[in-house]
Amino acid sequence: DPEMVVLRSTLLDASFATSADVELPPFVDPEDVAIVLYTSGTSGTPKAALLRHRHLTAYVIGTVEFAGAEPDQAALVTVPPYHIAGLANLLSNMYSGRRIVYLESFDAQVWLDTLRNERITQAMVVPTMLARVVQHLNGSPADAPMLATLSYGGARMPLPVLEQALELFVGTGFVNAYGLTETSSTIALLGPEDHDAAFAGDPVAKVRLGSVGKVLPGIEVEVRDEDGNVLPVGEPGLVFLRGEQVSGEYEGGSVVDAEGWFPTKDRGWIDEDDYLFIEGRADDTIIRGGENIAPAEIEDVLRRHEAVVDAAVVGIPDDEWGQQIAAVVVLAPGKSVGVDELHDYCQQHLRSSKTPYRIEFRDELPHTPTGKLLRREVLADLLG
Repeated sequence: DPEMVVLRSTLLDASFATSADVELPPFVDPEDVAIVLYTSGTSGTPKAALLRHRHLTAYVIGTVEFAGAEPDQAALVTVPPYHIAGLANLLSNMYSGRRIVYLESFDAQVWLDTLRNERITQAMVVPTMLARVVQHLNGSPADAPMLATLSYGGARMPLPVLEQALELFVGTGFVNAYGLTETSSTIALLGPEDHDAAFAGDPVAKVRLGSVGKVLPGIEVEVRDEDGNVLPVGEPGLVFLRGEQVSGEYEGGSVVDAEGWFPTKDRGWIDEDDYLFIEGRADDTIIRGGENIAPAEIEDVLRRHEAVVDAAVVGIPDDEWGQQIAAVVVLAPGKSVGVDELHDYCQQHLRSSKTPYRIEFRDELPHTPTGKLLRREVLADLLG
């Protein structure tokens, strides 16, 4: 059974009534370190990120106001509290007065049952969770009449999974939340209106379904080249962020520059209407013959094949090109496809320079408990 934490106004009233007899907690300096969280370490060694009270306060106040939280709402939390998304979910829901239902482990059927039985109004998942839910529903609409908002984040969402989920969760608003441990969670949102427009067939909105939306009030974003020059609209580069909730500090020092900008090490670009598109981690970029290639673009194409349920793309060393593109594919249950067919499929949807040189099949891909692809393990497997 899910563990429940209930916050009620009656408890608050009772607390205030006896406050004269209660010793107040010590003053907390906003500059004090509130928590140390380790980054996921998907492409390298995890780092200890320091978040101070002022960073978390800025996040909570900003997002609670944006979300319009009400005390009679109920939130389902399935991400562990050692992950920034899980911690941020707990803090913002506690601050707003929402009832919190917490699942210690994820199971698609249990999650769906909890939505219905606990009359959940807000929930948050990572992509692997939503993929399992969609697969479990197998085309049947979800029975979640009270679910007003379903947020997702933590990793790149496969578009085929999202498109199926939009069909199955009728009346639910979808929100893509983008953020990092070092930014105290969410700094950009793609809201329900954008998802609804994409589902209705708006071609511009369908393209923006691949974005993380617009940055929140109080957050600034720049896209720069390798030399630190700010790039124009539409040109991909390195994403930098600045704002009150942005820490950028680790044990041993800060990476924030003198003007307060934090280098996310994500690659992305901004369109003419300020929508932020994230291509992936800069360390994951494949450099083939001098061309920078984002694995996510190729992975999205592979996942659109009817026989493919998941894919991971990495660069493997090559004497002639520097790196060649290798793909590892997981097939959907009961489906089959050959390497040549997948190669031809990629050629139909990608430039020849982005078509995988090597394609292999696996039963599953390595992920962290919070759904991030362990790309370094994929590469190690391919290199033997």
